[in-house]
Amino acid sequence: MVLLNPDNGFLGNPFKTRQDVTNGLKGLLDPLAPHTSPGGALITLGSSGTHYDLKACQLEAFARPSWGLVSLLAGGGEYERTETWRKGLASGTDPESDEYWGASKGKDQRMVETSPIGFALVMAHEQLFDPLDDRSKKNIAEWLGAINDKPMPDTNWLWFRVFANLALSRISPDEHYNPTRMKTDLDHLDTFQLRGEDSGWSRDGPEGVLQLDYYSGSFAIQFAQMAYSKLMQKEDPERCENYRKRALRFALDLLYYFDDEGRCIPFGRSMIYRFAVVSTFSILPFAFEDLPEDYPLKWGHVKGLVLRHLRWWGTQQDIFKSDGTLNIGYCYENMTMTENYNGFGSPYWCCKAFACLAVPETHPFWQADELPWPTDLFPAVTSLPDPLHIMVRLPPSSPALATHTYLLSSGQACHYALKASESKYGRYGYSSAFGFSCPTGAFGLEQVAADSMLALCDDPEEDGFGQGERWRVRRLAEDAKLVHYGDNSDQVYLHSIWRPWKNSVSVETWLLPPTAAAPDWYIRVHKIVTDRELRSSEGGWPCYGQGPDGRALVQVFSGEKGQGGLEESGVVRAITSAGIVGLKDLSSVPRQGKLIQSDANSNLIFSRSVLPSLLGRHKSGSEEFLVTAVFGQPAKVGESSVDNVWKDEWEKRPVLPLTLKNVLPEELEQLFQ
Repeated sequence: MVLLNPDNGFLGNPFKTRQDVTNGLKGLLDPLAPHTSPGGALITLGSSGTHYDLKACQLEAFARPSWGLVSLLAGGGEYERTETWRKGLASGTDPESDEYWGASKGKDQRMVETSPIGFALVMAHEQLFDPLDDRSKKNIAEWLGAINDKPMPDTNWLWFRVFANLALSRISPDEHYNPTRMKTDLDHLDTFQLRGEDSGWSRDGPEGVLQLDYYSGSFAIQFAQMAYSKLMQKEDPERCENYRKRALRFALDLLYYFDDEGRCIPFGRSMIYRFAVVSTFSILPFAFEDLPEDYPLKWGHVKGLVLRHLRWWGTQQDIFKSDGTLNIGYCYENMTMTENYNGFGSPYWCCKAFACLAVPETHPFWQADELPWPTDLFPAVTSLPDPLHIMVRLPPSSPALATHTYLLSSGQACHYALKASESKYGRYGYSSAFGFSCPTGAFGLEQVAADSMLALCDDPEEDGFGQGERWRVRRLAEDAKLVHYGDNSDQVYLHSIWRPWKNSVSVETWLLPPTAAAPDWYIRVHKIVTDRELRSSEGGWPCYGQGPDGRALVQVFSGEKGQGGLEESGVVRAITSAGIVGLKDLSSVPRQGKLIQSDANSNLIFSRSVLPSLLGRHKSGSEEFLVTAVFGQPAKVGESSVDNVWKDEWEKRPVLPLTLKNVLPEELEQLFQ
């Protein structure tokens, strides 16, 4: 636990008013001062490495906080250290300065940071650009313009060049601005859009790869489209109107990724950006003077989504280092889950969440009363066809119980060799309360940390340890699809095929959301066909791994049926201060329940976690069905005790809907209602 100065404006912030949000932003900006170079251009917050150079890391730490700073300035607010960023712009773009960032080269990290800098020069040019001398202005224009003749990744990066040119259209329209390049980039980015007006989603990259994560929305594409639609509505009205329509459609899907407490569902890469996930809602007030009358969401809903999210993060003190700067991680400092582009300044992409400060107190967003998540307007279980997600946000069965929002997923995959890609995109489920884990290695189940996943191993047990050095989990899923069935179109399941050994093992999987008969359970069905001798481990939701006395939970009750957990044939359960998680084996294949203590720092939310798992064996030449019921009941936010009221839900028998009887094999007859 990190002890911070009690004056930190972010932690413990009530996040009720515009002034509260302003204070929260300043609580992030103020601690940067001691780490800033004399000329203001370089901010050094640590010594961890990235695939790009140190100067680019220092530029990143300078540029990213400006997402929030310039929103504050554009909305009429003030910040006493604004001059530092103005000086930094001059120093960082001056080739004769020791603090010169260097010009962009092909596929250079400097290109990424042209986006917040371009946004800053458009939004707050009066404070950051106009007071500079002519030489500094020329240097800034040349530094931004260097991006125009360099190769870029075919991804959301193209938006960074758009924002560079957007700024150049204002500060250097006759010399460095390249309208042809900007239009070409925008036209190509528009090809990322899916299903025309029926969808708000955009791919983040090449066609044929299903990677629809927060980059498709708040981190990059949707945020950029909304900012552009406001800033260029006179110059490019048709495109801006398209972006606005898509933004409204996308928001109706994105809201499902947030629970009633304000937490989001961690999913995909770059989760170190933390509260940037809410940026789509935070920039809505800037993009829209008002919402359409027939739009389901009102400003009170949007305000509630933004403020609840910030409020929850305001309780997470372990996201800060002792000097008040953000660390690299999610709920605590954690390098295990990072990407090789996560530098010490990277987390400040979260400052996009403060875009709502770009509008004054008089905007209807700020005037509205905060409203809860609109449960009366949207179904508790729904499917999102573009990301191939089934979204689940069932209410608790008792006021004494908590609940979590989660998604079931198949078919998503990163389009390049991202670290722990299988964990960030390939799991069967992702939860707002339990998060997901990333492997610390491949030697044994403790390192693999295969929550919400079926892990398979063909290593012989005579390897000296009996743990297996090569456990395989799903990364790529074939034939992934949402299937609607029965008379009610809301009845849906996910189907996919995974081939861990291409020519000798296949796993066909059905993922089924909860039913009213057992609302805290969902069901997985696997058909395993193998020509290899295999061991399997199927993981449930991960959970906090310490017992009441602070010791590792598996030391307290491993193998016992007492206070904390249960391990026996076909069933496993863990009870902790963070909730109750467990599995029941509903198939005829014998499997043993085991509580696995995953390696420290593998989970995003819990630095010490446990994983309920079912362990099985599968003979070469066999064809078997595994059916697993997955239970998750988180503790209420802010409470550290778990009531016994969960027991009634645990005892409910999860079953398959009768309408699936003609879809799934006869071997599963006993599971139907």
